[in-house]
Amino acid sequence: MSILDSLPDQPEEDPSPESQTSRDHWLDKEQQLMHPQLKADAPLKMVETAFLASTASLIWFINFYFPLGPVLRIFFPVPIALVYLRWGKRAAWMAALTSGLLLMVLMGPARSLLFVMPYGFMGVLLGATWYRRRVPWIVSITLGTLLGTLGVFFRLWLLSVLSGEDLWIYVITQVTEFIEWLFLKLSILASPSVFLIQVGAIALILLNNFIYLFVVHLAAWLLFERLGNPIPRPPRWVQVLMDNEG
Repeated sequence: MSILDSLPDQPEEDPSPESQTSRDHWLDKEQQLMHPQLKADAPLKMVETAFLASTASLIWFINFYFPLGPVLRIFFPVPIALVYLRWGKRAAWMAALTSGLLLMVLMGPARSLLFVMPYGFMGVLLGATWYRRRVPWIVSITLGTLLGTLGVFFRLWLLSVLSGEDLWIYVITQVTEFIEWLFLKLSILASPSVFLIQVGAIALILLNNFIYLFVVHLAAWLLFERLGNPIPRPPRWVQVLMDNEG
């Protein structure tokens, strides 16, 4: 008798429905063990989105009634951008919408719109440009500056409609005084034209938003690096400057 003959026969597979059902049951269990994180992420995603949306609303609410200068204003779009970095585009839009609805309940529709446009949209925009660290700072700052400028004109339009006065006139008056002071310092014996004043007003709004977006990027870079959601690295001169100050 050979060794092969002495080996026990291999059990044949049972083609019965009971065995097939048992195998399917074990396969389902294996898939559940392989993907437990998917079920755990769903409530975490919902809780973080709601928490960060309420944080953005609370920052706006506190700054509106108890203004602390530009400190809190820097963080208006930051929580929504963090939602985008952690959970993606859909969660960021939900956070922006939730923030707007919460502020609508607390402060009314008009003030809620003043947050959503531009800061709610800006948070989604910055999150999209920072996602997976793909876009350099100059691109995201430029896009944010354009959106912030549109937000300024939207605010002037909305407040003008609600107050019944053209608030753009007040902006033009301030810019006219600044340009006249500048002409006086430069010894230019001329009066600024209306076109120059309009261009100067738009240029000052763009410059203000550009500086604001740069500071937002700097704060987000320092904060998100510690939270484990880094954004693209700043230009080399910014890193050198921060290293020297540190």
